[in-house]
Amino acid sequence: MRIDIMTLFCDMCDTVLGESIIGRARAAGKVEINTIDIRDYTEDKHRRVDDKPYGGGMGMVMQAEPIYRCYNALCEKLDTKPHLIYMTPQGKTLTQKRVTELAKLDSIAILCGHYEGVDERVIEELQPEEISIGDYVLTGGELPALILADSISRMLPGVLANNECFEEESHFNSLLEYPQYTHPSEWRGREVPEVLLSGHHENVNKWRREQSLKRTLDRRPDMLKNAELTKNDKSFLSENE
Repeated sequence: MRIDIMTLFCDMCDTVLGESIIGRARAAGKVEINTIDIRDYTEDKHRRVDDKPYGGGMGMVMQAEPIYRCYNALCEKLDTKPHLIYMTPQGKTLTQKRVTELAKLDSIAILCGHYEGVDERVIEELQPEEISIGDYVLTGGELPALILADSISRMLPGVLANNECFEEESHFNSLLEYPQYTHPSEWRGREVPEVLLSGHHENVNKWRREQSLKRTLDRRPDMLKNAELTKNDKSFLSENE
C-alpha cells in the first residue's frame, strides 16, 4: 500500500513515521508512506498558501489552488486517483471497521488542514472522504493523519508479527481487550490472576473472553450491539448485568 500525506509540515510527519514499528515497516518495504509539501504547489513567491477569510474572523484559511495542484500532481505521478481523505473535526469519527476497509486499498492520499481549515471550494471540487479522530479540535491535521496512517499500516501483511497481534485488540471485534499482565507475578501486593499462570490454554482463553466481555459491558456497552456473541457469551453477559 502507498500512503501520501499532503501537509505543510513534512518534517513533523517524517519524524514520527520514521520511528518504531511503522518506521521499520517502511524501511522493509511493507508500506510506502510519503509526505508532500503543499507549499511546493503555490505560485506565490513567498510560498504562501493561506489568506484571510472572506467575511472576517480570526485566523487564516488555506487556499484552494495549492491543494488542488498538489493532489493533481500526485494523480499524474501515479497515473491514478488515490482515495483522498481530509482530516477534519467535521468528518465521520474514525472506527476500527473503517480502518480495516481502508487497509484493503492500494493507494490513499491524506490532506492535512491547518489554521482555520481549507477553502470550501476545493472540498467541493475534490470530494474527499472526511474523517475525524474525535470530537475535539487540534492546531492542524498532521497528528490525525499520522494516527490514520499508523492505524492502517499496522493492518498490512508483515507489519506486525501475525494477525493475532490486532485481532484480539480493543475494537477489532467490537469488544474491548482483556487485561494484560507481565513479570513480576506480584507487584505492590497485586498478583497476576492465577489462571494466567496455570499453563492451561483453554482456561486462559475462556478467562480472556469473559474479561473482554465484562470490560466492554462495564465501559462501552454500546459496542456489544455490533459484536458477534455466542450463546455462552450472552449467558455470561446476562449473569453480569
